Parts: sequence; structure tokens; C-alpha cells
Amino acid sequence: MKVAQRVEKSKGKSGKGSADNKPVPQEETCSGSSPATGRKEIIKKFPVSPNLTNYERYYETFDWDQVKDEVDWFAGKKVNAAYNAVDRHMSDGRRNKVALYAVGADNKLSKLTFQDIYEQSNKVGNALKGLGVEKGDRVFVFLPRVPELYVSTVAIAKIGAIAGPLFSAFGPDALKDRLEDSEAKVIITNPELKPKVDEIFKDLPNLEYVIVVGGDEKKLKDREFSYEKLLDQASDKLECERMDPEDPLYLLYTSGTTGKPKGVVHVHNDIIGHHMTTKWVLDLKEDDIYWCTADPGWVTGTVYGIFGPWSNGISVVSVEGRFDADSWYDVIDRLKVTVWYTAPTALRMLMKAGEESVYRHSLDSLRHILSVGEPLNPEVVRWGMKVYGLPIHDNWWQTETGMQLIANLPCMPLKPGSMGKPLPGVYASVVNDDGEELPVGELGRLVVRPGWPSMLRRIWRNKEKFDEYFKIPGWYFSGDNAWKDEDGYFWFVGRADDVINTAGHRVGPFEVESALVEHAAVAEAGVIGKPDKERGEIIKAFVVLANGVEASDELLEDIRQHTKKQLAAHAYPREIEVKESLPKTRSGKIMRRLLKAWELGLPTGDTSSLEDD
Repeated sequence: MKVAQRVEKSKGKSGKGSADNKPVPQEETCSGSSPATGRKEIIKKFPVSPNLTNYERYYETFDWDQVKDEVDWFAGKKVNAAYNAVDRHMSDGRRNKVALYAVGADNKLSKLTFQDIYEQSNKVGNALKGLGVEKGDRVFVFLPRVPELYVSTVAIAKIGAIAGPLFSAFGPDALKDRLEDSEAKVIITNPELKPKVDEIFKDLPNLEYVIVVGGDEKKLKDREFSYEKLLDQASDKLECERMDPEDPLYLLYTSGTTGKPKGVVHVHNDIIGHHMTTKWVLDLKEDDIYWCTADPGWVTGTVYGIFGPWSNGISVVSVEGRFDADSWYDVIDRLKVTVWYTAPTALRMLMKAGEESVYRHSLDSLRHILSVGEPLNPEVVRWGMKVYGLPIHDNWWQTETGMQLIANLPCMPLKPGSMGKPLPGVYASVVNDDGEELPVGELGRLVVRPGWPSMLRRIWRNKEKFDEYFKIPGWYFSGDNAWKDEDGYFWFVGRADDVINTAGHRVGPFEVESALVEHAAVAEAGVIGKPDKERGEIIKAFVVLANGVEASDELLEDIRQHTKKQLAAHAYPREIEVKESLPKTRSGKIMRRLLKAWELGLPTGDTSSLEDD
């Protein structure tokens, strides 16, 4: 009874009821089926008035040139993503609108208007210019979800430098890889995270300055500056750099199966895709309070936590504290969050916390829930309908794509477990290895025809890797396997490579293996992703111990903690198995495919390249 009452209240407040404010009954009908199970399921939702209403008609006629005027341009076809996110709101009536509701680790709330963001980002921009930062220089932000992170990211873009968002849980090795490859000039951090920077500073000859937020000036060393003092001395007047649409905006590193993380370069032209997909998929409106739970160190937090919503003039919520079900629900009720963009792992953890945790809160402000990062189990969608009275909309995109490409839009029926349909201006397909499109229901490679505005422009100092994304002629290859049903919905099946997707974060096995073998007790290591109900996948490591070392629970825990410290809290092996040897090719490459097949009891396939015992 409690759920039904809450659903009716929610629908009445958010305008999803019928003309007399009574909710329309929920319907489940059949449409679309999995080749594996034959199960058919569809959810038809309460009537809404979404920003995009007639998908089929709009998809057929849409061209990206039609929406270029949604963003502001300078003379000579110049643009700046930060100008569109903040500065233009100084003259469109949003100057005094709250841009950021920031909940600190101590649960204290601070509010920053677009005027506040404008002035503070101008000061940070001037401070960076005073340190010699020029157009094209790389400036990295290594902070938790505090207002200074958002302000700094905007400031970097304003002056034409390239922003480098960093996840605050990164360890020294992960930091060094990114700062070294990018030849970063400045890093902005805080006293809690700074020791990780100190550990590697001497190995980074291009890193000139460290700016510390909230630091004790007396403890700062040479080439270290107080963020607050720099702002005190800086002007709040700054002209945004006029950028060519193809000039770099941000540089975000993503993991691969071999080698170190690769720096994906996105440009100021991306703002067109950020702006429109925020309108279509997130369905944000002027009076929404929007919470994207992703850290800006990941692409979702940068694109849909900063640039997309702010370009649309939307109030954004950030929460510094760690995950806790009741705390999250408290945030929604306290700030009257209307649109909530989160990850399947978080939703599964909320499921695990139980329904009573939900029912201790009202949550009647919510009108739209979305998820991204990994496939969303149908079970979670059905649970969301039960406890929130709302369907959870999955969507698909990648760091490399720069914006959402396939989505369950508010205007279309939702199929639990599906990625949805391609957005207007996006042509996706399923093909074989020769690039030939496959018929409905057939498993193949998920590809997209190049041409959307936010597509990666290059891989930093690595053209060979960039070219790999386009190895299937005429297509961008996502690295995913999928199939398409008779209604045009796409269904994710798995990665075509070894990249591990754990709790929505892509982790390259090579990074983890490298950290493992740095431990004195580990001679060799091979890493795979193992299916996990809560996290999608967990990292499992197979290790060969050094001569004379004996396995013990204490040793394995020490290896785990070592890896966590070197990389990040999400990038360590939750399971470690000791082996006498690892399967390798004759060239010495560890055959992770075989490790995974043995672990999951799958066929081993071709083993002709396996080295002789």
C-alpha cells in the first residue's frame, strides 16, 4: 500500500498523471526478445511531456546543423564550451540562479549561483595565466567532489588550456601515468590527496606547479601555491578564449587491454552534443534539480555533471561523501532532486540496502531516473518501478564517444535490459568483422557511423591507438558486442576485448598486472573480469609467486592492499588465485582469454599459440 500511495503522490507532483492528476495504470506487454532466452518484456510509462516527443519523426529528419544555434558562437565561428556552460547565463536571466548545490563530507550545504561560478572561474583562470599557463597547456584537477573542482574545470576551459579530470581515488602509479603522458604543467589538489602527488613529483619534469585547495601556506614548498591566496590576488574579470571548434577541451584517460591508459582528446565542439543529449536523454527542464552521482574524474561526471546541464542552465547537485543508502535518499529529499543520473552498481547497492531504507524517505520530488556505466539488469528496472514508482532509463556511451549515443528515451517504451535506440543524428549498427551489417537478432560488433559532434578527435600522442577505433572501414568500433531487435532496440552482450568493467569503471588488466608484479612476492600476474551480481564484474588475479614464497591469507591480503594503494580503490583484485604457471603465447603474452574460460567453465577455443609446457 505504501508504494502505491507514494507513486500517486509522485505522479501528481511531477505532472505524469492524467488530466485529473490520477496516475495511469502501469502496463507490461510483450515486445522484443533475447536470442538467448526468448523472454519478451516491455514497460510502458506514465504520460510525460518530454523535451523530445516524436522520436521516429525527429530521427528521420534530424541533422546536427539544425541545432548549432542552441549554443553561443563568437565571431569567426569560434566557440568556448565554458562560455556556454557559465558566462552566457550572465545575460539570459540565470545570473542569480543556483548553479551548484554542494553537499560537503560534513553534510553542510553550500550554494553557488551562476554568478558565483562565473566570478570564481574568472579568478582561477587569471591565476593560471599568471603562472604562465597558455592555450593548449594541460592542467589536471585532482580533487574530491567539492566546488573548487567544478570551478577549476570551467576556468581551465575558459583560458583555452586542456582540462585533465582525475578520479580522487587514484594512487601514485595511476597519477604518474596520466601526468607523465600528458606532460601536465599544473595540478590542482588538496592536502589529503597531495601526498600522492609529492611521491611522484620528482619523476615529472613537465609538472611546474601544484595548487593546493585549503592548504596551510606554511607547509607549502617551492612551486606550490595556495588556491585561496591565488584567488584573493586575481581579478574576477576575464575574457573567454575564442576557440576553434576543433581545439581540445579536455583530456580523459581510459584503460585498454595492453599498455598504459590512453588519453582521449575531446574538443570544444563537443558542447553541441553535450547540450542536446542533456535535453533529450536527461530531459532536463528549467526548474529541475539534477543530481549526477558520477565523479567528474570519469567522463559522465565531466560531461553530464558539468558541461551538459550547465549549458542548459540547470541547477546541479554534488555530494562529497561516500556512498550510503540513507544519506543518498536524504540528499534527494533535502534538495528536492527531480532528475537522478546514477550507475547500476549504486542501484544494486541500494537494492541490497533494502526497501525499508527507501520507505523511510519521501522521494516524491523524483520524476526521472537514469543509469549508465554498465548494462542495467532488468531486475533493477523492475525493482525501481516497485520502490520508486518510476522506471530506470539505461543508456549507452563511452569515454571515446563523448556523449550519449543510444538511450531509452523518456518518449519511448522502455525494454528492461536494453540499451535503447540510437539518438537523432546517430547511426548505430551491428556488423561482422568486415563491416557488413547483420540482420535483426544476430550477434556482432556494435559500431557507429562517425560524424556526431562529440566523437573523440585523437588519442594523445598515439595515432596507432586512435586508428584502431576505425579499423572496421566506415565505422567507429566500440569494442562491444551486441544485437538489435525487431523494434530497433540494441542489447549489450559483452566486451570484445579484455577491458574489465567493475562498478561502472573501465580497468585495463595490464595496469593491474603491472601493479601486482611490483609486489616483491609476485613473479607473474594475469587479470580477468569475473561476473559479479553487485558490481557487474570484479577483478580476479592469477599470480605466480616468487621462488621461495609461500601463499597465505595474510600474503594475499597484503598483495590486494598493495595494488589498491598503487592504483585506486576500484582497481584492485577482490579475488587472487595462486598458480604454478600462467598460460602464455610463444611471444610471452599472457592469454587472459584462457584464464577467463577456465574460471567460467567456457570453451577454450584456439590454443595453437599457447607456449609449450
